[in-house]
Amino acid sequence: MEGDRCVDIFSRPDGTYGFEEFRKDPEDMGRWTPIKYHSGREYPSLTMALDAARHAVNWLGSVLDDRT
Repeated sequence: MEGDRCVDIFSRPDGTYGFEEFRKDPEDMGRWTPIKYHSGREYPSLTMALDAARHAVNWLGSVLDDRT
């Protein structure tokens, strides 16, 4: 990866989790912009949110696997 994509995994006040995929492009003046709007989905655990993100974001699994 070139550092122009990211996935944020986050927790909500109600104890659920979610994730969002972002991109950073020059035409956006370097700001992170949501790509697919996954953040509306709720997961009961961090593990479930991360697993869902791995399946929804095609490049994420290879990046995470390279870090282990």
